[in-house]
Amino acid sequence: MSVDTKAVSSNWSFPTAVRFGNGRVSELAGIVRELGGRRPLVITDAGLKDLFPVQRVLEVLRSGGLEAGLFFNVKPNPTGGNVADGIAALSDGGHDLVIAIGGGSALDAAKAIALMSRQTIPMWDLEDIGDNWKRADTSRLLPVIAIPTTAGTGSELGRSSVITNEAEKRKVIVFHPRMLPDVVLMDPGLTTGLPAHITAATGMDALSHALEAYSAPSFHPMAEGIALNALRLIKTWLPVATAEGDNIEARGQMLVASGMGCVALQKGLGAIHALAHPLGALNDAHHGLLNAVLMPYVLEFNAPVIDDKLELLARFLDLPIPSASGVIDWIVELRETLAIPETLAGMGLKGIDIGKVAAMGVADPCAGGNPVKLDEEGLASILRAARGA
Repeated sequence: MSVDTKAVSSNWSFPTAVRFGNGRVSELAGIVRELGGRRPLVITDAGLKDLFPVQRVLEVLRSGGLEAGLFFNVKPNPTGGNVADGIAALSDGGHDLVIAIGGGSALDAAKAIALMSRQTIPMWDLEDIGDNWKRADTSRLLPVIAIPTTAGTGSELGRSSVITNEAEKRKVIVFHPRMLPDVVLMDPGLTTGLPAHITAATGMDALSHALEAYSAPSFHPMAEGIALNALRLIKTWLPVATAEGDNIEARGQMLVASGMGCVALQKGLGAIHALAHPLGALNDAHHGLLNAVLMPYVLEFNAPVIDDKLELLARFLDLPIPSASGVIDWIVELRETLAIPETLAGMGLKGIDIGKVAAMGVADPCAGGNPVKLDEEGLASILRAARGA
């Protein structure tokens, strides 16, 4: 299927205001002022703080006459301690706005810092269970500008943050509808320095969001349509973005697809994420890479009950075999093209406590969105298949 829309500089909202286009980071100081900010705190991770994207953001802010601070104590799997440290930095610096820049870890941490800086309750009270979100005080939230430097989680367009509770060794989804950033600045020029293996792993994370949202049994036709188009874009552009890191069109299309995947996941997630969350929490492993490894094994598990949906997806993507097996073959071939390991052992995870991970997976909020009802034995069977030697 051909791509009929070029990724050109533009503004849109859905409902978050998005400023898309190469070089648009130059507008950042003006956006801060539009939101009433004068002393923004830039939140990123330690690996990115000295690299071009963050340094360019700081340059734009300071040349625009703004007093910008920098906080970078964010782990690849952000923790409650990271959030607490960020809140302290926000308060100590008298900052009035948050600029989140980086991949999903930095964006998730920054959104949680902005939200929790104005709360009197523990962050864990806002875990995405039932109506917990109603406990939050939203009377004086800080504005947030999100700038993704990877095309993966789509956290810039999400209403939640995944934060590790270190005491429980458990990833917690912290949710509130007002966690949506006020403005998203999608500048593909800030993503061109991303290494190929990170481009691949984060791109597979975006694919996992769109694929699980599409597969989820809940009725949300708008999210399903968005998921389908995200999958089309990823099929076309992820191999290009990985092989040609400076291809602005590919980088821009992947930023769009990543954001779409995050919007679509409100329809539901499933076993991929229900297993990736505990595996990541227990092993401090890369979330996108976990999703990529688990994906075909979960598809095999779910295929008997979503065969018709996968056949439709195969036809939509113009796959050679219009069936569930055709979709699984595509995923496996894509992983090979992107040099993604086939098994959990291949990514360095050995000695997995299958029973413990399966029990944590059943309790994960994402488990409820899987098309096949999950129990510990079902998740254990997936883990045994994905474990490898």
